[in-house]
Amino acid sequence: MRFEHESLTQRVVFASGAAAARVRAEVERLGASRLMVIASAAEAGLAEAVTTGLPVVVRWDEVVMHVPVEVAERARAAAAAHGADLLLSVGGGSTTGLAKAIALTSGLPILAVPTTYAGSEATSVWGLTERARKSTGADARVLPRSVVYDATLTVSLPVPMSVASGLNALAHCVDAMWGPRVDPIDRALAGEGIRALAAGLPAVAADPSGLEGREQALYGTYLSAVAFSSAGSGLHHKICHVLGGRYDLPHAQTHAVVLPHVLAFNAPAAPEAERRIAAAFGADSAVEGLERLRRAVDAPTALRDYGMTETDADASVQAVLDAVPEGNPRPVTAEDVRRLLRAAWRGADPRTTSNEKESRR
Repeated sequence: MRFEHESLTQRVVFASGAAAARVRAEVERLGASRLMVIASAAEAGLAEAVTTGLPVVVRWDEVVMHVPVEVAERARAAAAAHGADLLLSVGGGSTTGLAKAIALTSGLPILAVPTTYAGSEATSVWGLTERARKSTGADARVLPRSVVYDATLTVSLPVPMSVASGLNALAHCVDAMWGPRVDPIDRALAGEGIRALAAGLPAVAADPSGLEGREQALYGTYLSAVAFSSAGSGLHHKICHVLGGRYDLPHAQTHAVVLPHVLAFNAPAAPEAERRIAAAFGADSAVEGLERLRRAVDAPTALRDYGMTETDADASVQAVLDAVPEGNPRPVTAEDVRRLLRAAWRGADPRTTSNEKESRR
């Protein structure tokens, strides 16, 4: 057993029902006195409750999915104009992503308070979109210094969005199993993340106001993000970044739809990872375990439901092919990509399309 593993430096606080007090404590610990609070208009109430009494110098609510460069530039200018010394993000992945875009050029520290299961708060990965092309990278400056997880802040997240967001987190786990820098620690974290999310998401769907399921989902989300940040972006995320940037598709739902097709494609060529994923689901196979979970939570199934056309799928083949990471468990051809995107577009059963594909090889 030979590998190198680098752990990210970050303080993580789990405190259901105590976000305001724990945020205040983290602000004091970080020595901040001029906060820029980043929260979308939809999250303004939660952000106000979490930050009451803190030294806020500006509240920023222009939060846009996939973080367009022009939005990031305006937010960066606001942070500089108000002399902010801490970025406090309250929201989902787009909110955290905007805070990261500011930190990338300013070096300002981030205190993240997640309200979804996006996982961005626990990674050093940033993303920006310009001219319908999403670029991503990793930089230590964008990793939030502290994260405060409070499951009560996710209770207002509607079940369909909770499911899509949770499956996005699960995609981090799956991609981490064969990411370009994967090691045994990443796989252990990813396996526990899958187990927690597979337990938490059905509980959230059955009892949206209950905390136990949402706590498990947040716990799984954190593990998934740590594993993913270390292992690196695999085929699934490369596909979703291409589609999201080109067609402005909803982030979480895109991940939820594409994931089973990538898993069905890669799993036969990665038997150790497949066994780990299956065991985490408590299923006979990884694909069956994921499909069982998706049925239980009524997961999104087709990209066409979110505005993508079949023509868009065909037009994206080369862009996806250009983004395929080195070390993917199996070679990827243009026809592979075309078949996978069309299956995700129409919402085909990944078990059927995978078997059809294998029989043609």
